[in-house]
Amino acid sequence: MIYLQLFWAYLKIGIFGFGGGYAMLSMIQFEIVEHYQWMSLEEFADIVAISQMTPGPVSINMATFTGYTVGGFWGSILASFALVLPSLLLFLIVLKFLFKNKDNYIVKTTLSSMKPVIAGLIFTAALLMMNANNFSDFGLHGSNISIIICVLTFVGVFWAKINPILLIIASGLVGYFVY
Repeated sequence: MIYLQLFWAYLKIGIFGFGGGYAMLSMIQFEIVEHYQWMSLEEFADIVAISQMTPGPVSINMATFTGYTVGGFWGSILASFALVLPSLLLFLIVLKFLFKNKDNYIVKTTLSSMKPVIAGLIFTAALLMMNANNFSDFGLHGSNISIIICVLTFVGVFWAKINPILLIIASGLVGYFVY
């Protein structure tokens, strides 16, 4: 039964998850933490962190880790397969359609109108991750060092155009020494 639940949960995420792994985070959190209660919010935050550090897409890493935690080796294979199956099938269908209609006005307009939706999904995922488990206060006169690191990293990437890899390393070092 657990294999069927794993397959169904990640198949739904694969079908309705647009915009990549970060856009899927809110859906994954709902299925894993709230609906099936396979893990707590703290464990989910840990999985997100581990999934970001390991090579590959975040959503696939999360599916693999959750599947392994819940159903062992075959659970990880099944959850990962269920997540990519809709995309794979849709990719084959859409690719054939797009090659036939690549200059069509409706096709171009539809693809460009998806951008704000994807941005909204990513923003929702970021808001869901901003909780007491991920941001903790260390008595900096009401300030929060985690939020300061987050804001400075955003400013560094968005406005100062600093290489994100350097900011990740710097944030990790600050976090290591502060926490």
